[in-house]
Amino acid sequence: MAIGWAGDNAVNEQIDATVKDGVRRVRSRLPAGPSLSHCESCGGEIPGARRAAIPGVRLCVACQAERDRDEAKFSGYNRRGSKDSQLR
Repeated sequence: MAIGWAGDNAVNEQIDATVKDGVRRVRSRLPAGPSLSHCESCGGEIPGARRAAIPGVRLCVACQAERDRDEAKFSGYNRRGSKDSQLR
């Protein structure tokens, strides 16, 4: 059942587009090119198994974990303005 100008499947199409954009954004941030043998941040050796598992890896496990923690602090999502935060 269409409401106003929106098509019958408009909500599902919007959800699909949002998911596809998110996947595209994450894939664009994946490392590319040859892997480094030493971490570009601390200079420590990057294990061969890590280099084989992640093509284009540039950081050792410790530095990558630190970067991931720093990036997780800012998600870009405004929880104060979201409906979920108002319901709690």
